[in-house]
Amino acid sequence: MFRRKTLQHELLHYGGITIGCLIASCSINLFLVPSHLLTGGATGIAIIFYYLAAMPIGIQTLVYNVPLLLAAWKLMGRSYTLDIIVGTTIFSVCLDMTGFLNAYAPVDDVMLAAIFGGVFNGIGYGIVFRRDGSTGGFDIVGAIVKKYYSLHMGGVIFGFNCLIMLIAAFLFGVKPAMFTLISMFINAMVTDKVIAGFNSRKAVLIVSDKAEAIADGILMEIGRGVTFLHGQGAFTHNERNVVFVAVTLFQVGKIKMIANEIDANAFMIIMSANEVMGRGFTKPGAPLPLSDGGGSKAMHCCDERQ
Repeated sequence: MFRRKTLQHELLHYGGITIGCLIASCSINLFLVPSHLLTGGATGIAIIFYYLAAMPIGIQTLVYNVPLLLAAWKLMGRSYTLDIIVGTTIFSVCLDMTGFLNAYAPVDDVMLAAIFGGVFNGIGYGIVFRRDGSTGGFDIVGAIVKKYYSLHMGGVIFGFNCLIMLIAAFLFGVKPAMFTLISMFINAMVTDKVIAGFNSRKAVLIVSDKAEAIADGILMEIGRGVTFLHGQGAFTHNERNVVFVAVTLFQVGKIKMIANEIDANAFMIIMSANEVMGRGFTKPGAPLPLSDGGGSKAMHCCDERQ
């Protein structure tokens, strides 16, 4: 049973990395290369030499990653490096395998190419990172610098990408470099969104003298687990319970209605939660018995008071 779960996990892991690499590769060859734009990392350097000497992008990407992978093996360890080797190899193969898409560019406007290239690149890379994979390149440099010099990984990668943009501006002009920056910005935004997941939630804090009644209303009406946080007013020094609950976006309106009906003076804070994990969200909730007048029915929730 354990072996079967491990095999299933590995298939999902590497299958997700392959799908992400394929999407990113198609995006590069469909949108960026036909419009003479670049991307970040070692692939960006490979695209520069592709424009100058028609050298295959995928093979170049793999070659440029070899010294980085050797450095990662020596400085970061075997387990860290093995997954990057797999991801880099898959990505490099996908880049050359989808090279024929250069002839089928769907848009002829550079701005649209930058936007769509950034979006689909972000989706592809986001899927790879969400499966705990990597396509190598400056991610390795960033990880090494972060480990040994405590510098922010994102800042290091951004610095190297800016250097590529300066080289591109010198070789091909400022305009393609500026469009590339737009594409890279969109790429980063979409990547972060995919990594965080599209299942963003809301965290709600409710301060009220009728906290228990509000909590009971949430449990009965929505079936969402509630936690009491113990607070004290700074002015009155009165102790009271603070209702804390994580809900979906569509349940926020119901939470407001319940709180306002029970206590019109309730103080409520609604915050964004990019990802919520645990019982009731990514795991089955505990059965909560609810009375229906003639009997009882079980409803799953994540009540932490149980």
